[in-house]
Amino acid sequence: MAIIQASIPLFFVLIALALWVAHRRGDRVHRLNDSIADLSCGILSQLLGLFIKLGTVAVHAWVVAHLSLQRAGLLPEWIDRLPWGATAVPGVLGIDWVALGSWALAFVLVDVAYYAMHRYSHTVHLLWAGHVVHHSSEEYNLTVALRQSALHGLLSWVFYVPLALVGMPWPMFAACYALNLVYQFWIHTREVGKLPRWLEWWLNTPSHHRVHHGVNPEYLDRNYAGVFILWDRLFGTFVEERAPPVYGITTPLRSWNPVWANVHVFAAIARDARRTRRWRDKLRVVFGHPSWRPADLAPPSGPPAWPARDAPWDPPLPRAVAAYGVVQFTLLLVVAYRTLEVAATLAWHEEAALVFLVALGLACVGALHEGRRAALVLEGARLVAVAVAAAALLVAGIAPMLAGAALAASLLSLAWLLRLRTALPVTRPPVAA
Repeated sequence: MAIIQASIPLFFVLIALALWVAHRRGDRVHRLNDSIADLSCGILSQLLGLFIKLGTVAVHAWVVAHLSLQRAGLLPEWIDRLPWGATAVPGVLGIDWVALGSWALAFVLVDVAYYAMHRYSHTVHLLWAGHVVHHSSEEYNLTVALRQSALHGLLSWVFYVPLALVGMPWPMFAACYALNLVYQFWIHTREVGKLPRWLEWWLNTPSHHRVHHGVNPEYLDRNYAGVFILWDRLFGTFVEERAPPVYGITTPLRSWNPVWANVHVFAAIARDARRTRRWRDKLRVVFGHPSWRPADLAPPSGPPAWPARDAPWDPPLPRAVAAYGVVQFTLLLVVAYRTLEVAATLAWHEEAALVFLVALGLACVGALHEGRRAALVLEGARLVAVAVAAAALLVAGIAPMLAGAALAASLLSLAWLLRLRTALPVTRPPVAA
Protein backbone atom coordinates (compact mmCIF):
# COMPACT_ATOMS: atom_id res chain seq x y z
CA MET A 1 0.00 0.00 0.00
CA ALA A 2 2.93 2.34 -0.73
CA ILE A 3 0.66 4.36 -3.04
CA ILE A 4 -1.48 5.49 -0.09
CA GLN A 5 1.54 6.29 2.08
CA ALA A 6 3.14 8.25 -0.77
CA SER A 7 -0.10 10.22 -1.15
CA ILE A 8 -0.20 11.35 2.49
CA PRO A 9 1.80 14.59 1.90
CA LEU A 10 -0.50 15.42 -1.03
CA PHE A 11 -3.54 14.82 1.19
CA PHE A 12 -2.29 17.39 3.70
CA VAL A 13 -1.55 19.92 0.95
CA LEU A 14 -5.10 19.53 -0.37
CA ILE A 15 -6.53 19.82 3.16
CA ALA A 16 -4.61 23.10 3.61
CA LEU A 17 -5.91 24.33 0.25
CA ALA A 18 -9.48 23.41 1.22
CA LEU A 19 -9.09 25.29 4.50
CA TRP A 20 -7.93 28.36 2.58
CA VAL A 21 -10.85 28.15 0.13
CA ALA A 22 -13.35 27.70 2.96
CA HIS A 23 -11.84 30.70 4.78
CA ARG A 24 -12.08 32.87 1.67
CA ARG A 25 -15.72 31.89 1.22
CA GLY A 26 -16.56 32.29 4.88
CA ASP A 27 -17.61 28.63 5.16
CA ARG A 28 -17.15 26.88 8.50
CA VAL A 29 -16.71 23.28 7.42
CA HIS A 30 -13.81 22.37 9.72
CA ARG A 31 -13.58 22.23 13.51
CA LEU A 32 -10.25 21.65 15.22
CA ASN A 33 -11.46 18.92 17.60
CA ASP A 34 -13.34 17.06 14.86
CA SER A 35 -10.50 17.28 12.35
CA ILE A 36 -7.94 16.01 14.87
CA ALA A 37 -10.27 13.11 15.66
CA ASP A 38 -10.58 12.38 11.92
CA LEU A 39 -6.83 12.37 11.42
CA SER A 40 -6.30 10.32 14.58
CA CYS A 41 -8.57 7.61 13.19
CA GLY A 42 -6.60 7.70 9.95
CA ILE A 43 -3.32 7.30 11.82
CA LEU A 44 -4.64 4.26 13.71
CA SER A 45 -5.92 2.79 10.45
CA GLN A 46 -2.51 3.08 8.80
CA LEU A 47 -0.62 1.75 11.82
CA LEU A 48 -2.90 -1.26 12.39
CA GLY A 49 -2.77 -1.79 8.64
CA LEU A 50 0.88 -2.75 9.04
CA PHE A 51 -0.37 -6.03 10.52
CA ILE A 52 -3.78 -6.48 8.85
CA LYS A 53 -2.64 -5.79 5.26
CA LEU A 54 0.06 -8.43 5.52
CA GLY A 55 -2.60 -11.03 6.25
CA THR A 56 -4.82 -9.79 3.42
CA VAL A 57 -1.97 -9.96 0.91
CA ALA A 58 -0.94 -13.41 2.16
CA VAL A 59 -4.47 -14.79 1.73
CA HIS A 60 -4.79 -13.25 -1.73
CA ALA A 61 -1.43 -14.63 -2.88
CA TRP A 62 -2.24 -18.10 -1.49
CA VAL A 63 -5.61 -18.25 -3.26
CA VAL A 64 -4.01 -17.15 -6.55
CA ALA A 65 -1.30 -19.80 -6.20
CA HIS A 66 -3.57 -22.71 -5.20
CA LEU A 67 -7.22 -22.05 -6.14
CA SER A 68 -7.26 -19.67 -9.08
CA LEU A 69 -9.10 -20.58 -12.29
CA GLN A 70 -5.82 -20.28 -14.17
CA ARG A 71 -4.56 -23.39 -12.41
CA ALA A 72 -7.44 -25.31 -13.97
CA GLY A 73 -6.77 -23.79 -17.38
CA LEU A 74 -10.12 -21.96 -17.38
CA LEU A 75 -8.74 -18.44 -17.72
CA PRO A 76 -5.60 -16.96 -19.28
CA GLU A 77 -2.93 -15.42 -17.08
CA TRP A 78 -3.24 -11.75 -16.25
CA ILE A 79 -0.92 -9.35 -18.03
CA ASP A 80 0.43 -7.38 -15.10
CA ARG A 81 3.33 -5.56 -16.75
CA LEU A 82 3.09 -1.77 -16.74
CA PRO A 83 1.62 -0.19 -19.91
CA TRP A 84 4.76 1.94 -20.28
CA GLY A 85 8.35 1.68 -19.21
CA ALA A 86 11.07 -0.93 -19.69
CA THR A 87 8.76 -3.97 -19.56
CA ALA A 88 6.08 -2.56 -21.86
CA VAL A 89 5.42 -3.72 -25.42
CA PRO A 90 4.67 -0.30 -26.96
CA GLY A 91 2.11 0.13 -29.68
CA VAL A 92 0.28 3.21 -30.98
CA LEU A 93 1.39 6.36 -29.10
CA GLY A 94 4.06 4.29 -27.36
CA ILE A 95 1.51 2.63 -25.04
CA ASP A 96 1.25 -1.08 -24.34
CA TRP A 97 -2.49 -1.26 -25.03
CA VAL A 98 -2.83 -4.93 -24.10
CA ALA A 99 -1.31 -4.28 -20.67
CA LEU A 100 -3.40 -1.11 -20.29
CA GLY A 101 -6.55 -3.09 -21.02
CA SER A 102 -5.57 -5.69 -18.43
CA TRP A 103 -5.01 -2.99 -15.80
CA ALA A 104 -8.26 -1.25 -16.73
CA LEU A 105 -10.19 -4.50 -16.28
CA ALA A 106 -8.50 -5.08 -12.92
CA PHE A 107 -9.41 -1.56 -11.77
CA VAL A 108 -13.06 -2.05 -12.76
CA LEU A 109 -13.28 -5.45 -11.00
CA VAL A 110 -11.72 -3.99 -7.83
CA ASP A 111 -14.33 -1.22 -7.93
CA VAL A 112 -17.17 -3.76 -8.29
CA ALA A 113 -15.80 -5.69 -5.31
CA TYR A 114 -15.54 -2.43 -3.36
CA TYR A 115 -19.20 -1.66 -4.12
CA ALA A 116 -20.27 -5.08 -2.80
CA MET A 117 -18.09 -4.75 0.31
CA HIS A 118 -19.33 -1.23 0.98
CA ARG A 119 -22.98 -2.15 0.53
CA TYR A 120 -22.82 -5.08 2.93
CA SER A 121 -20.85 -2.94 5.38
CA HIS A 122 -24.01 -0.87 5.78
CA THR A 123 -26.42 -3.78 6.03
CA VAL A 124 -24.58 -6.37 8.19
CA HIS A 125 -24.10 -5.26 11.78
CA LEU A 126 -20.68 -6.86 12.28
CA LEU A 127 -19.35 -5.22 9.10
CA TRP A 128 -20.97 -1.91 10.05
CA ALA A 129 -19.11 -2.05 13.37
CA GLY A 130 -15.88 -1.82 11.39
CA HIS A 131 -17.10 0.75 8.86
CA VAL A 132 -18.99 3.11 11.20
CA VAL A 133 -15.78 4.99 12.05
CA HIS A 134 -15.81 6.64 8.64
CA HIS A 135 -19.35 7.96 9.13
CA SER A 136 -19.18 9.11 12.74
CA SER A 137 -17.98 12.65 12.03
CA GLU A 138 -20.75 15.25 11.91
CA GLU A 139 -18.73 17.31 9.44
CA TYR A 140 -17.95 16.65 5.79
CA ASN A 141 -14.54 17.73 4.55
CA LEU A 142 -11.25 16.28 3.33
CA THR A 143 -10.14 15.25 6.82
CA VAL A 144 -13.21 13.00 7.00
CA ALA A 145 -11.79 11.12 3.99
CA LEU A 146 -8.90 10.07 6.23
CA ARG A 147 -11.22 8.99 9.04
CA GLN A 148 -10.84 5.28 8.31
CA SER A 149 -11.36 2.19 10.45
CA ALA A 150 -8.42 0.40 12.00
CA LEU A 151 -10.37 -2.88 12.21
CA HIS A 152 -12.52 -3.07 9.07
CA GLY A 153 -9.76 -4.84 7.16
CA LEU A 154 -10.16 -7.84 9.47
CA LEU A 155 -13.55 -8.46 7.83
CA SER A 156 -13.61 -6.74 4.44
CA TRP A 157 -10.94 -8.93 2.79
CA VAL A 158 -13.55 -11.63 2.14
CA PHE A 159 -15.12 -9.53 -0.63
CA TYR A 160 -11.86 -9.45 -2.58
CA VAL A 161 -11.29 -13.22 -2.58
CA PRO A 162 -13.16 -13.58 -5.94
CA LEU A 163 -10.46 -11.40 -7.49
CA ALA A 164 -7.88 -13.90 -6.30
CA LEU A 165 -9.98 -16.77 -7.65
CA VAL A 166 -9.82 -15.22 -11.14
CA GLY A 167 -6.06 -15.04 -10.70
CA MET A 168 -5.48 -11.29 -10.31
CA PRO A 169 -1.85 -10.98 -9.09
CA TRP A 170 -1.67 -9.44 -5.64
CA PRO A 171 0.58 -6.47 -6.69
CA MET A 172 -2.01 -5.59 -9.33
CA PHE A 173 -4.85 -5.93 -6.83
CA ALA A 174 -3.02 -3.89 -4.18
CA ALA A 175 -2.23 -1.09 -6.64
CA CYS A 176 -5.79 -0.88 -7.99
CA TYR A 177 -7.25 -0.99 -4.47
CA ALA A 178 -4.96 1.82 -3.33
CA LEU A 179 -5.79 3.94 -6.38
CA ASN A 180 -9.48 3.35 -5.68
CA LEU A 181 -9.09 4.76 -2.16
CA VAL A 182 -6.92 7.67 -3.30
CA TYR A 183 -9.62 8.68 -5.80
CA GLN A 184 -12.20 8.80 -3.04
CA PHE A 185 -10.22 11.36 -1.05
CA TRP A 186 -11.22 14.38 -3.13
CA ILE A 187 -14.96 13.66 -3.12
CA HIS A 188 -15.21 14.36 0.62
CA THR A 189 -15.88 18.06 0.23
CA ARG A 190 -18.67 20.61 0.37
CA GLU A 191 -16.62 23.14 -1.59
CA VAL A 192 -17.36 21.44 -4.94
CA GLY A 193 -20.93 21.54 -6.20
CA LYS A 194 -22.36 19.37 -8.95
CA LEU A 195 -20.12 18.58 -11.90
CA PRO A 196 -21.26 18.44 -15.54
CA ARG A 197 -24.05 15.93 -16.01
CA TRP A 198 -21.99 13.59 -18.19
CA LEU A 199 -19.49 13.17 -15.32
CA GLU A 200 -22.18 12.92 -12.64
CA TRP A 201 -23.84 10.11 -14.58
CA TRP A 202 -20.95 7.62 -14.39
CA LEU A 203 -18.42 8.84 -11.83
CA ASN A 204 -18.72 9.08 -8.06
CA THR A 205 -18.57 12.81 -7.30
CA PRO A 206 -18.69 15.03 -4.20
CA SER A 207 -22.44 15.47 -4.70
CA HIS A 208 -23.08 11.71 -4.84
CA HIS A 209 -20.86 10.98 -1.86
CA ARG A 210 -22.39 13.74 0.28
CA VAL A 211 -25.63 11.78 -0.07
CA HIS A 212 -23.88 8.65 1.17
CA HIS A 213 -22.74 10.44 4.35
CA GLY A 214 -26.16 11.97 5.05
CA VAL A 215 -28.49 10.68 7.77
CA ASN A 216 -31.55 12.18 6.07
CA PRO A 217 -34.11 9.34 5.77
CA GLU A 218 -34.04 9.48 1.97
CA TYR A 219 -30.23 9.25 1.95
CA LEU A 220 -29.64 6.35 4.33
CA ASP A 221 -27.88 3.34 2.76
CA ARG A 222 -27.45 4.90 -0.68
CA ASN A 223 -24.62 5.65 -3.14
CA TYR A 224 -22.07 3.00 -2.17
CA ALA A 225 -19.80 3.56 -5.17
CA GLY A 226 -16.05 3.86 -4.94
CA VAL A 227 -15.12 5.34 -8.33
CA PHE A 228 -18.01 4.48 -10.68
CA ILE A 229 -21.52 5.52 -9.62
CA LEU A 230 -22.74 3.21 -12.40
CA TRP A 231 -22.99 0.33 -9.92
CA ASP A 232 -25.50 2.23 -7.77
CA ARG A 233 -27.53 3.10 -10.84
CA LEU A 234 -27.50 -0.53 -12.02
CA PHE A 235 -28.34 -2.10 -8.64
CA GLY A 236 -30.97 0.39 -7.49
CA THR A 237 -29.08 2.13 -4.68
CA PHE A 238 -28.61 5.54 -6.32
CA VAL A 239 -30.16 8.74 -4.98
CA GLU A 240 -29.44 12.23 -6.27
CA GLU A 241 -28.51 15.03 -3.88
CA ARG A 242 -31.45 17.36 -3.37
CA ALA A 243 -31.95 18.46 0.24
CA PRO A 244 -28.78 19.48 2.13
CA PRO A 245 -27.40 16.39 3.92
CA VAL A 246 -27.08 16.18 7.70
CA TYR A 247 -23.86 14.31 8.39
CA GLY A 248 -22.91 11.70 10.96
CA ILE A 249 -24.61 8.57 12.25
CA THR A 250 -28.16 8.23 13.53
CA THR A 251 -27.00 7.97 17.15
CA PRO A 252 -24.14 10.49 17.37
CA LEU A 253 -20.82 9.26 18.71
CA ARG A 254 -20.13 12.35 20.84
CA SER A 255 -16.52 11.49 21.47
CA TRP A 256 -13.17 12.59 20.05
CA ASN A 257 -11.45 9.39 21.18
CA PRO A 258 -10.31 7.49 18.04
CA VAL A 259 -10.02 4.20 19.94
CA TRP A 260 -13.62 4.41 21.13
CA ALA A 261 -14.71 5.43 17.63
CA ASN A 262 -13.27 2.12 16.38
CA VAL A 263 -14.80 -0.16 18.99
CA HIS A 264 -18.07 1.39 20.21
CA VAL A 265 -20.36 -0.58 17.86
CA PHE A 266 -18.46 -3.82 18.54
CA ALA A 267 -19.10 -3.15 22.24
CA ALA A 268 -22.81 -2.58 21.58
CA ILE A 269 -23.06 -5.80 19.57
CA ALA A 270 -21.39 -7.79 22.35
CA ARG A 271 -23.66 -6.22 24.97
CA ASP A 272 -26.88 -6.93 23.04
CA ALA A 273 -25.80 -10.46 22.06
CA ARG A 274 -25.10 -11.24 25.70
CA ARG A 275 -28.36 -9.77 27.02
CA THR A 276 -30.85 -11.15 24.51
CA ARG A 277 -32.17 -14.61 25.39
CA ARG A 278 -32.78 -16.48 22.13
CA TRP A 279 -29.86 -17.83 20.10
CA ARG A 280 -31.55 -16.82 16.87
CA ASP A 281 -31.66 -13.25 18.12
CA LYS A 282 -28.03 -13.42 19.24
CA LEU A 283 -27.00 -14.34 15.70
CA ARG A 284 -29.20 -11.66 14.20
CA VAL A 285 -27.68 -9.04 16.48
CA VAL A 286 -24.30 -9.89 14.94
CA PHE A 287 -25.25 -10.52 11.31
CA GLY A 288 -28.56 -8.67 10.92
CA HIS A 289 -29.16 -5.10 9.85
CA PRO A 290 -27.58 -2.50 12.17
CA SER A 291 -30.99 -0.94 12.88
CA TRP A 292 -32.53 -4.21 14.14
CA ARG A 293 -32.74 -5.03 17.86
CA PRO A 294 -34.29 -8.02 19.66
CA ALA A 295 -37.82 -7.61 20.98
CA ASP A 296 -36.70 -8.45 24.54
CA LEU A 297 -34.32 -5.49 24.67
CA ALA A 298 -35.21 -1.85 25.12
CA PRO A 299 -35.12 0.48 22.10
CA PRO A 300 -31.74 2.03 21.35
CA SER A 301 -30.82 4.92 23.61
CA GLY A 302 -29.83 8.36 22.37
CA PRO A 303 -31.49 10.93 20.12
CA PRO A 304 -33.71 9.78 17.24
CA ALA A 305 -32.37 9.74 13.71
CA TRP A 306 -34.81 12.49 12.68
CA PRO A 307 -35.69 15.34 12.95
CA ALA A 308 -32.22 16.60 12.15
CA ARG A 309 -29.87 17.82 14.88
CA ASP A 310 -29.65 21.57 15.30
CA ALA A 311 -25.84 21.63 15.41
CA PRO A 312 -22.91 19.20 15.59
CA TRP A 313 -21.64 18.20 19.01
CA ASP A 314 -18.96 20.72 19.96
CA PRO A 315 -18.17 20.91 23.69
CA PRO A 316 -16.35 24.09 24.74
CA LEU A 317 -12.67 23.78 25.57
CA PRO A 318 -10.12 26.25 26.98
CA ARG A 319 -7.67 27.44 24.34
CA ALA A 320 -4.70 26.37 26.45
CA VAL A 321 -5.93 22.76 26.50
CA ALA A 322 -6.72 22.86 22.77
CA ALA A 323 -3.21 24.15 22.05
CA TYR A 324 -1.66 21.39 24.13
CA GLY A 325 -3.71 18.82 22.22
CA VAL A 326 -2.59 20.21 18.85
CA VAL A 327 1.08 20.04 19.84
CA GLN A 328 0.78 16.48 21.18
CA PHE A 329 -1.15 15.39 18.09
CA THR A 330 1.58 16.86 15.86
CA LEU A 331 4.30 14.98 17.75
CA LEU A 332 2.31 11.74 17.54
CA LEU A 333 1.73 12.31 13.81
CA VAL A 334 5.48 12.58 13.27
CA VAL A 335 6.10 9.38 15.25
CA ALA A 336 3.39 7.55 13.30
CA TYR A 337 4.67 8.69 9.91
CA ARG A 338 8.21 7.70 10.83
CA THR A 339 6.95 4.31 12.02
CA LEU A 340 5.30 3.74 8.64
CA GLU A 341 8.54 4.67 6.88
CA VAL A 342 10.78 2.28 8.82
CA ALA A 343 8.25 -0.48 9.53
CA ALA A 344 10.06 -2.95 7.26
CA THR A 345 13.19 -2.68 9.43
CA LEU A 346 11.43 -3.19 12.77
CA ALA A 347 10.67 -6.39 14.64
CA TRP A 348 6.99 -7.07 15.16
CA HIS A 349 7.16 -6.33 18.89
CA GLU A 350 8.85 -2.98 18.18
CA GLU A 351 6.07 -2.10 15.75
CA ALA A 352 3.45 -3.18 18.28
CA ALA A 353 5.01 -1.05 21.03
CA LEU A 354 5.08 2.04 18.82
CA VAL A 355 1.50 1.47 17.67
CA PHE A 356 0.35 1.10 21.29
CA LEU A 357 2.11 4.30 22.38
CA VAL A 358 0.67 6.31 19.48
CA ALA A 359 -2.83 4.91 20.07
CA LEU A 360 -2.64 5.75 23.76
CA GLY A 361 -1.43 9.26 23.00
CA LEU A 362 -4.22 9.88 20.48
CA ALA A 363 -6.80 8.57 22.95
CA CYS A 364 -5.45 11.00 25.57
CA VAL A 365 -5.66 13.92 23.14
CA GLY A 366 -9.25 12.98 22.31
CA ALA A 367 -10.20 12.72 25.97
CA LEU A 368 -8.62 16.11 26.69
CA HIS A 369 -10.59 17.67 23.85
CA GLU A 370 -13.75 16.24 25.40
CA GLY A 371 -12.93 18.12 28.61
CA ARG A 372 -12.35 15.00 30.70
CA ARG A 373 -10.38 15.83 33.85
CA ALA A 374 -9.42 12.16 34.19
CA ALA A 375 -7.50 12.57 30.95
CA LEU A 376 -4.97 14.73 32.79
CA VAL A 377 -3.99 11.74 34.93
CA LEU A 378 -3.82 9.33 32.01
CA GLU A 379 -1.83 11.80 29.91
CA GLY A 380 0.56 12.41 32.78
CA ALA A 381 1.10 8.66 33.20
CA ARG A 382 1.75 8.34 29.46
CA LEU A 383 4.35 11.09 29.51
CA VAL A 384 6.11 9.56 32.51
CA ALA A 385 6.20 6.16 30.79
CA VAL A 386 7.67 7.68 27.61
CA ALA A 387 10.27 9.56 29.66
CA VAL A 388 11.30 6.40 31.52
CA ALA A 389 11.54 4.39 28.30
CA ALA A 390 13.55 7.13 26.58
CA ALA A 391 15.92 7.38 29.56
CA ALA A 392 16.43 3.61 29.49
CA LEU A 393 17.31 3.77 25.78
CA LEU A 394 19.78 6.58 26.45
CA VAL A 395 21.48 4.60 29.19
CA ALA A 396 21.70 1.58 26.88
CA GLY A 397 23.08 3.72 24.07
CA ILE A 398 20.24 2.79 21.70
CA ALA A 399 19.22 5.49 19.19
CA PRO A 400 20.57 8.25 21.44
CA MET A 401 19.36 11.16 19.30
CA LEU A 402 15.80 9.87 19.08
CA ALA A 403 15.77 8.83 22.74
CA GLY A 404 17.08 12.23 23.79
CA ALA A 405 14.44 14.02 21.73
CA ALA A 406 11.70 11.81 23.19
CA LEU A 407 12.94 12.42 26.74
CA ALA A 408 13.07 16.18 26.26
CA ALA A 409 9.64 16.31 24.60
CA SER A 410 8.00 14.19 27.31
CA LEU A 411 9.50 16.23 30.17
CA LEU A 412 8.57 19.56 28.59
CA SER A 413 5.07 18.23 27.88
CA LEU A 414 4.74 17.06 31.47
CA ALA A 415 5.66 20.51 32.75
CA TRP A 416 3.11 22.06 30.38
CA LEU A 417 0.45 19.55 31.46
CA LEU A 418 0.95 20.45 35.13
CA ARG A 419 0.13 24.07 34.28
CA LEU A 420 -3.15 22.91 32.73
CA ARG A 421 -4.41 21.02 35.79
CA THR A 422 -6.83 23.84 36.71
CA ALA A 423 -7.84 24.67 33.14
CA LEU A 424 -10.48 21.95 32.73
CA PRO A 425 -13.83 22.37 34.48
CA VAL A 426 -14.85 20.00 37.24
CA THR A 427 -17.84 18.90 35.17
CA ARG A 428 -17.78 18.12 31.48
CA PRO A 429 -20.35 17.85 28.69
CA PRO A 430 -21.95 14.37 28.62
CA VAL A 431 -20.81 11.93 25.95
CA ALA A 432 -22.67 9.03 24.47
CA ALA A 433 -22.31 5.71 26.25
